[in-house]
Amino acid sequence: MTRAAFVIPGDITLPTGGYAYDRRVLRLLAEHGVACAHVALPGSYPQPTADDLAETERILAAVPDETVLLIDGLAFGAMPGDLVGRIKQKIVALVHHPLCLEAGLTPMRQRLLKQTETMALVFAEKVIVTSPMTAKIITANFGVAADRISIAVPGTDRAKRATGSASSTAALLAVGSIVPRKGYDLLMHALAPLKHLPWTLKIIGAARDAVALAAFEAARDDHGLADRVATLGAVSDDELARCYAQSDIFVMPSHFEGYGMVLAEALARGLPIVCTTGGAAAETAPDAAAIKVKPGDALGFGSGVARLIEDHAVRRRMSDAAWVAGQTLPAWNDTTRAIASVLKKVSA
Repeated sequence: MTRAAFVIPGDITLPTGGYAYDRRVLRLLAEHGVACAHVALPGSYPQPTADDLAETERILAAVPDETVLLIDGLAFGAMPGDLVGRIKQKIVALVHHPLCLEAGLTPMRQRLLKQTETMALVFAEKVIVTSPMTAKIITANFGVAADRISIAVPGTDRAKRATGSASSTAALLAVGSIVPRKGYDLLMHALAPLKHLPWTLKIIGAARDAVALAAFEAARDDHGLADRVATLGAVSDDELARCYAQSDIFVMPSHFEGYGMVLAEALARGLPIVCTTGGAAAETAPDAAAIKVKPGDALGFGSGVARLIEDHAVRRRMSDAAWVAGQTLPAWNDTTRAIASVLKKVSA
């Protein structure tokens, strides 16, 4: 059996898409012929301190030489090239999305992350990405040859079709941590002109960035939307399922997505979608099931939401298209099988 170590920074129980991906793969790898241990790195990534970098090197040096390291990009892309160059094991990098494309970064920070990730990827035997779009970005902008890249699209669990709110008031749902990249302040600007329409919004996701939270709350309060918008924070799987089931429209105003796992979850429940075309989101959500606008286009986003609130025939047609598309999404075993195949080839 191939031996590997999945190297992940921070607390993998946190409710983020990246950690959810890592948890599911880590749980299933043994079923696909890979004995994989979880190796935890300090939680400061992608802004590691000097002490945390030294601790990272100590932790990785203790892993047996014959073990393949599958290193999550949240850490790998922020590791200095000289550190990565001293790693003795074979490396497979898992890139959910390039770190420098996170929203809210200063130009200097973007340049630094672009440099560190480009250099780190030189040392990877193979690079696994979560979407074809991310593969194109890595090839075009980080100097990684296409034949070194493999795609392991996130899995999606099968779910019952959403029954909706059973109300004349449209129930909107957004799922994702409150960070700059998710664009929740933009969502408030988009919904502000729609106060004459019947709708409510639930936002599910931990507030992980104080600046993004303040921007969202300021926009919500400035537009007088506090009575329409409920922020639920991180919730249990059962509560998340209930919220999906009781929703009519799924909204995702993200500036960039490496895949958009919540879009797939919405499709699996037959929810019509309004989203941006940021990153891979445009590919994850089929045209027949989603109204798509450019990232940052609050007016266009609001118009898309208004159309689905007002036109029940369009909403139903897009819901049917979402349900059909959701039945064809890959499962987590498919994701893990793809990753296991790469690890076995690198180990051979």
